[in-house]
Amino acid sequence: MIRIQPGNGLVLRDPEDTQLGRNIVRQGLSLMYRLGFEHFTFKKLAEEIGTTEASIYRYFENKHRLLLYILNWYWNFLEYLVVFSLQNMEDSEQKIRKVIELLVRELPDGMDNSGLDKKALYEIVIAESSKVYLNKEVGEINSHHLFKPYKDLCGRIASLFQEYNPAYQYPRSLASTLVEMAHFQYFFMVHLPRLTDFSDAPETDNIINFLDHLVFSAIRKP
Repeated sequence: MIRIQPGNGLVLRDPEDTQLGRNIVRQGLSLMYRLGFEHFTFKKLAEEIGTTEASIYRYFENKHRLLLYILNWYWNFLEYLVVFSLQNMEDSEQKIRKVIELLVRELPDGMDNSGLDKKALYEIVIAESSKVYLNKEVGEINSHHLFKPYKDLCGRIASLFQEYNPAYQYPRSLASTLVEMAHFQYFFMVHLPRLTDFSDAPETDNIINFLDHLVFSAIRKP
């Protein structure tokens, strides 16, 4: 069992240190999943867990920070899962295909002691993750290194592309594109199927096949 700790710059007080803090994160995740980020408020969360808004603000400056905390937990765990899954693999193509699969599928249960609802977490990543950087405060947030887990994951994926083909010129661009596309294609498949080719067979395996084709068409050696 492992415990992931996103950077302390995200929080005013480490929520893992108290039962209230843990409830804020776990119930906040569930409530955000049910309501959506736009309709989620600390007032509603306080009512859900039987506390006050002021108590929640002792841990998180605002709901954007809570969302980023939740997402950073996901990126940290996903990078751990990538390292764990690839440790006995030698073939670079096999490694890349495994990473694509991990990006598309929900996180497994039983490998951590977080108590987080993995299905709700995955759905929040799909629907809400771009909101943490598509905003006017992105420069300030980035200056505090709060996107580091996301960057670290993309950097690790980029290194796999370089391992497969050292001559490929755009490993980081392709890595971040792959991560975002894995999420967008899933969202489109479920909610806007005419933006995909998966409307007749809305299955994650089809997204994996598409991403395999996309990545290896770009990086395959002549």
